[in-house]
Amino acid sequence: MTTPPVVEIRQLDIDAISDFEGRVVVLVPKSGKLDTGARRVNRLCKGAVERCVTGTAFCDLAPGDSIDLAFPVGMQATAVQVVRVDDRPAAEDLRKAGAAIGAARGKGDVLVLGGVRKGLADLALGLSLRSYAFKACRTGEAAEAAAGSFSIMVTDPDTLTQAMTPVEAVAEGVYFTRDLVNLPANVLTTESFAEKLVALSELGVEVEVLEEADLEKLGMTMLLGVGLGSESPSKVVVMRWTGGGDEAPLALIGKGVVFDTGGISLKPGAGMEDMTMDMGGAGVVSGVMKTLALRKAKANVVGIVGLVENMPDGKAQRPGDIVASMKGDTVEVINTDAEGRLVLGDVMWYAQERFKPTGMIDLATLTGAIIVALGHDNAGVFSNDDGFANAFLKAAGTEGEGAWRMPIGKSYAGLLKSNKADVKNVGTRAAGSITAAEFLHRFVKDDTPWIHLDIAGVAQPATPTPLAPKGASGWGVMALDRMIRDGYEAG
Repeated sequence: MTTPPVVEIRQLDIDAISDFEGRVVVLVPKSGKLDTGARRVNRLCKGAVERCVTGTAFCDLAPGDSIDLAFPVGMQATAVQVVRVDDRPAAEDLRKAGAAIGAARGKGDVLVLGGVRKGLADLALGLSLRSYAFKACRTGEAAEAAAGSFSIMVTDPDTLTQAMTPVEAVAEGVYFTRDLVNLPANVLTTESFAEKLVALSELGVEVEVLEEADLEKLGMTMLLGVGLGSESPSKVVVMRWTGGGDEAPLALIGKGVVFDTGGISLKPGAGMEDMTMDMGGAGVVSGVMKTLALRKAKANVVGIVGLVENMPDGKAQRPGDIVASMKGDTVEVINTDAEGRLVLGDVMWYAQERFKPTGMIDLATLTGAIIVALGHDNAGVFSNDDGFANAFLKAAGTEGEGAWRMPIGKSYAGLLKSNKADVKNVGTRAAGSITAAEFLHRFVKDDTPWIHLDIAGVAQPATPTPLAPKGASGWGVMALDRMIRDGYEAG
């Protein structure tokens, strides 16, 4: 799996700047005032930095953007990157600045002159996240990881080093999620996915894998029905992090459809290759659990993912089939391509029955309708509890991960009425993401605060994001970790 770059924190040493052979980064506010490190660079390159920051190009930069001075005279550096970082920058601007540095890194070493600035852990996070590159399926030179190192020179390295521990944990979690979502379905099968999660036990996560025989005994017929057409066995993986006291855990539930053909209700061929990302919800849950373990979070969290593959086959579930859920409700399967909700419903009920969580959040690349509604900038947030939803929205806002509250209600649930069973798995074309949420709502107990996150638009946007190259974004790891940090940490 891909690992984030190591960011070395060093004592500021302006005498070492002239001989540095990679990229040198200076941070300059809108005013153009140069700090100690920037002044030394300016002197070495005969005033080039000062000319840059007094020019119109620098004045037009937004916070976090940068200009390169290539092959500066008087230095061994290949480039000086001048990044606009104002005197009291927001965390978002620092991460953007770090992303600009990470995106421009090339193959050489990078030295950031941080000086006396505070909050540079956020810059380091942006740098790490934007440096991600998925190379697991490449060969030759294209498969080689970037060889250059990152260093940040500051006047107080001890304080920044201490602040880096949670940053490194979050970066590891986001990278883990991105790798899982980017892996093709012939590599990330239900079995290999489960194996990667079992490996989290090395970090202190308690991991349990429920096999098909276990799921049959539990009555998870909805989930099992989705995988009937696949050679890959369906599984449920339970991950427990018990860093808190005796309180009930927060439950995170993830849809893990490793590939979705649509089943008998076959999807169009164009774009079907992207359905390797239909396990995105399970990927986020996995990344959060890794982050919590790495930073030794003082909270109790259980992450449960349903791992299945939805394939057409002689044994596959058909439109018109009626299946029973673990809860006991019967479901008429109108469309086998609305399979994620069948997986989640059973796993959600299991989580409540076994763990009686203090709250439950499910994540799924559930509907194309949410992309129509919100595009690729925001995930859809559906909830039965305003306080719970607001806590998540606040955390998502803090971390710069787009999320938007969507409605639910009895009128929408009524669109799922079946003439043959207790409920059908799809409603009308209208309000598709909302009726999907209402289907899940059916499997939420009255006393359980619940959030459904439809991440179909944000899990793998078609274009790069500020903190990620094209491909899997890792959306949700930072927001959920922040929510846990702010609301569930003990003492």
